[in-house]
Amino acid sequence: MIRIKTSDGRSMGAYVAAPESVPAPGLLLIQEIFGVNDTMRKVADDFAARGFVVICPDLFFRDEPGIELDERREADRKRAFDLYEKLDESQAVADCGAALSCLRDHADCAGPVGAVGYCLGGKLAYLLSARYDPDCAVGYYGVGIEKALSEAENIRSPLLLHVAGRDPFCPAPVRQGLHAAFDGHEYVTIRDYPECDHAFARAGGEHFDEAAAELAGLRTIDFLRDHLGWRAARSGVNFAALWEEHVKYEFETRNYEDTLDTMVPDAYVNHIPTLTGGVGKEELGEFYSKRFIPQMPPDTEMTPVSRTIGEDRLVDEMIFKFTHTIEMDWMLPGVKPTGRRVEVPLVAIVHFRGNKLAHEHIYWDQASVLVQLGLLDDSTLPVMGIKTARKVLDNSVASNELIARADERRS
Repeated sequence: MIRIKTSDGRSMGAYVAAPESVPAPGLLLIQEIFGVNDTMRKVADDFAARGFVVICPDLFFRDEPGIELDERREADRKRAFDLYEKLDESQAVADCGAALSCLRDHADCAGPVGAVGYCLGGKLAYLLSARYDPDCAVGYYGVGIEKALSEAENIRSPLLLHVAGRDPFCPAPVRQGLHAAFDGHEYVTIRDYPECDHAFARAGGEHFDEAAAELAGLRTIDFLRDHLGWRAARSGVNFAALWEEHVKYEFETRNYEDTLDTMVPDAYVNHIPTLTGGVGKEELGEFYSKRFIPQMPPDTEMTPVSRTIGEDRLVDEMIFKFTHTIEMDWMLPGVKPTGRRVEVPLVAIVHFRGNKLAHEHIYWDQASVLVQLGLLDDSTLPVMGIKTARKVLDNSVASNELIARADERRS
């Protein structure tokens, strides 16, 4: 924690999270109505892992300094709304401005400074953009922005607003008003989430929507990357080396404990075609030690095809090759060994948090695998066998064979 001097001479506490590599761009994180609680600290730590110096000020310090509330408790929700109603909004914006200045002067901060706010913080991020000129700002489901549309003309830096379509605090007429005000604005972008409720990005919350939160998070990081610099998003971490270390423990040393050490505590793995994997280190430990590592055929090979590295993720395209000599519950649960050779295109999408793996989405063509094992008839179904892998590596392999076959059968 640090102390920040406010415009009225008070001392305000703030949580600080810094990346491994400094100096770095700054990010002001503006709290929800539940204070600087565990949720906000985790959000701050996540942004820091992506390469930002983060400050999250305690905006309720005048009434209850250091208060931490839990949205799951009725008494805490009531207290949160009481504090929200008592908050002097103009003073809160000024406090955010003081925190912004503190961040610009912070020893670990270099370059541009942005802001991200949630709920209460969503509106304060909007007002901060109009009054204190951060280099950019992001507001998640800000409450009451429609009451301050007159300030939009003062916004001179990029602002991104995430709006939930089923937010009771932002009903349809309000959303329409926001679009009417901002759709033509030079600096403001609105992103809509039609099926989401308020606080859809609060992990573990009542209305948490993982897919929408992931999408909004990607959009936020892209936005911050564009306006605060690429280095902030990449943080200097060598994702390729981290991924290759993880794969080494899976396929070479075959050590599940070392594999788990490369991952964050709440990591998850999802093999999309079969829904095998796990969430959290306990499930993943069980999966890796019993269903994955010991059930990998000894002649398994992976031929790299392409690799793409982004701000917090890596995408590997490869040809996965093996002979089906043992049971493979992760890929072929319940299928006895056939002794047949398989070659199938496989794509791994790997998300990183700091210098650890956060999740893996693994895709392959299960129909192609089943055809090659003799378990699916490709003479009657629109599926292909080993040619799916051959085509990836050799463009001369014929295209449109299935279409030609269908045309022939129609005639």
